[in-house]
Amino acid sequence: MIDAKQLYKLIWLSRPLMQSAEAAVERGLTGIGLTVRTRAVLEVLLADKEATVPDIAKSLEIKRQYVQLMVNETLAEGLTVKRENPRHKRSTLIALTQKGRALIEDVVQREMKLVRSIGEGLNAADIETALKVVTLLTENLKAELGSD
Repeated sequence: MIDAKQLYKLIWLSRPLMQSAEAAVERGLTGIGLTVRTRAVLEVLLADKEATVPDIAKSLEIKRQYVQLMVNETLAEGLTVKRENPRHKRSTLIALTQKGRALIEDVVQREMKLVRSIGEGLNAADIETALKVVTLLTENLKAELGSD
């Protein structure tokens, strides 16, 4: 049987964790010209190679209109380019430019140094268990709410 109070505490600790993580990411972006949000778009594109705005929105779990604004910023900065989408004439593909790829690779590499530092004292089994728990809680909450 689960300890509901402990589970509740775990769920609510996710908010200060994410706020601290976002603050650390934001600090790491100082002087680079990226926001936390545009950085997220670039990271999706680094993983997926190219994607439509709706695909990026789905990956980030935020509204398409908001992602479009962020993508427009990356296009204006020369970090991404539009490509023809053979599956859909009106929904173009967005891809990283060399400048965008180099920038996000550098940002992620620096962030991984921080992750290794804050992860000291944790072992692989602890991390695997935490991933399993957070993934299951997220899936269960989404199912409860009736969302994807």
